Amino acid sequence: MRDTPTTVVPAQAGTHAESTRWRSMGSRLRGNDGVAWLFLAPALALLAVFSFWPVAFGSLLAFTDYSLIRETHWVGLDNFRYIFDNEMFVTGLKNSLLFLLMVPFVQIGALSLAVLVNNKLPGIRYFRAAFYVPVVTTVSVVGIMWGFMFHEQGTLNYVLQTLQLVNAPVGWLSNDTIALFAIMFVTLWRGLGWYMVMYLAALQAVPADMQEAAILDGANRWQRFWKITVPMLRPTIMVCSILSVLAALKAYQEVDVLTQGGPMNSTFTGLYYAYDQGLKHLKLPRALAASFVVSIFCVGIALLCLRWIKPKHR
Repeated sequence: MRDTPTTVVPAQAGTHAESTRWRSMGSRLRGNDGVAWLFLAPALALLAVFSFWPVAFGSLLAFTDYSLIRETHWVGLDNFRYIFDNEMFVTGLKNSLLFLLMVPFVQIGALSLAVLVNNKLPGIRYFRAAFYVPVVTTVSVVGIMWGFMFHEQGTLNYVLQTLQLVNAPVGWLSNDTIALFAIMFVTLWRGLGWYMVMYLAALQAVPADMQEAAILDGANRWQRFWKITVPMLRPTIMVCSILSVLAALKAYQEVDVLTQGGPMNSTFTGLYYAYDQGLKHLKLPRALAASFVVSIFCVGIALLCLRWIKPKHR
């Protein structure tokens, strides 16, 4: 019987083939990266012109005495000293932080609504749409509607007096003690539908086989929610919480439409102070300094949220 000769491939040939394959793969990846950057270029250019550059330039001007009619000089931290010595800005910053109180209520309410509308019930689509309508309604329309409801002779006081829950009309927007909380309620009402939709999408992405396996193991509805649903929703909870925190710290539109910072400047927020200084009094450096401080708070609290509710690897 004749032996079949065995061909031995030199080690150098194998190494050369391996390196050639890796080089070709790298060139393909570089080519794909080039195409990806090409598609991203228009969006990045718009962001650079309308977002990145204004933020960088505005942050720089916060350290100057910038004016449209005279030469600009570097003043260092003078604008920041002024705003922190200004009681109106300190009150606005406290109110912005006070807005954070509504974040847990928004998230718990939105998650509860998402769990409710995730069931197949008669008319559930109309129920979803009803809660999403405030999201797509302009702030001016919302402000006019709630202004009528919060008026001393408005709908809310009429209902409360009819039910004999109050003896006299409540000044929801004219009382400096409760005006801010009334605005916070409007902000909460507008945000529920948006976060509800995000949670609903996450709930519908939870694998059904995990729920079925838990049912076979004897887990009840509450146990399935806490042991399966909530851990699967952690990334969505993180995103929604951060967005809600940023929206609370940047509260401005509802204040402008409903109270314009009154009564007695009790509803000023940090961002509304920047608007008041920049567009009403044309003190642009002070407005930019206030915006810079609010941005620092936004970044800091967002990082705390990331650390606190960081999603676990599944």
